Amino acid sequence: MSYPYYNQDLHGPYETHNIGTLTLEEGGALRDCHLAYATFGKLNKAKSNAVLITTWYSGTSKIMEQAYVGAGRALDPAKYFIIIVNQIGNGLSTSPHNAAYPANGADFPKVTIGDDVRAQHQLLTEKFGIERLALVMGGSMGAQQTYEWAVRYPDMVERAAPIAGTAKITDHDVLYNQSLCEAITSDPAFKGGRYANGTDVAEGLKRHARIWGVMGWSTEFYQQRRFEALGMVSAQDFIDSFMGGYFGLMDPNDLLCMAWKWRHADVTRHTGGDLKAALKRITAKTFVMPIDTDMFFPPADCRREQKLIKGSELRVIKSVDGHFALLGADPGYVPQIDGHLRELLAKQ
Repeated sequence: MSYPYYNQDLHGPYETHNIGTLTLEEGGALRDCHLAYATFGKLNKAKSNAVLITTWYSGTSKIMEQAYVGAGRALDPAKYFIIIVNQIGNGLSTSPHNAAYPANGADFPKVTIGDDVRAQHQLLTEKFGIERLALVMGGSMGAQQTYEWAVRYPDMVERAAPIAGTAKITDHDVLYNQSLCEAITSDPAFKGGRYANGTDVAEGLKRHARIWGVMGWSTEFYQQRRFEALGMVSAQDFIDSFMGGYFGLMDPNDLLCMAWKWRHADVTRHTGGDLKAALKRITAKTFVMPIDTDMFFPPADCRREQKLIKGSELRVIKSVDGHFALLGADPGYVPQIDGHLRELLAKQ
């Protein structure tokens, strides 16, 4: 299925690497698995300056670059070799809409956060020969991948910065996630995922966007009319034009693929359900960075996990933009993130 949205003009430049057949944790395999990735800077001779950035739900490498990478930033390509890997299912890497038959569309297999991280590990070791990462970081689902990296490959991760995310999905997040999915699947045009074109599921995608509009931003965001800074004239205009315009271009099955991963994110897969034992495996210098107004990865949830990570620190980010502060649109967000990342990267 062809989508104008998933292209190099909007999300590039990026390259792809074929890791072959990826055996999946839930059973089965994803054949001819391609990872789309973007790199910035140069890998030094010692291969000691590599930074991995993972992507969040619906996000791509371009968004991560714009929000977190740049000259004079904490993640400066003049100093670090930065690799941003698009998660499986995000539309650029192998996803339901671009996978080959018979694993395409509604028949795309269940992929876990662990599968993503194993695929990323294969990319980094095969393509670049990287054995140590100076930093792994990501926001939201990217934070889930960051935790998975630190737990699964503790000897490879020197520093970890999970932003606005948890290592184990909470009951509250499961409910929210299910509501997002039901907004899409309840549209009669969804047809069990066997629609002719994603744009046919317009009403479901609009409902999906409205739910994000409720929970993704804080109440204070609307009270302060922060949406005006994004070019919108009213709250309704913001929901229709900004949120609806963003999600309305995406493939529903791609979104559902990522949502399933998010809903089942859990590092205790490694330790028989024991969260304390899983987080005890982390040896990376870790800054856990929740956003103070985030309604589904609130600081309290992040603090509970952070206390189980030896030597870690909790660094709460202040922003009225709620979970979507991750986009970097709040001018006060970027200096906080850069300050914490600089401090973390300076730790020996």
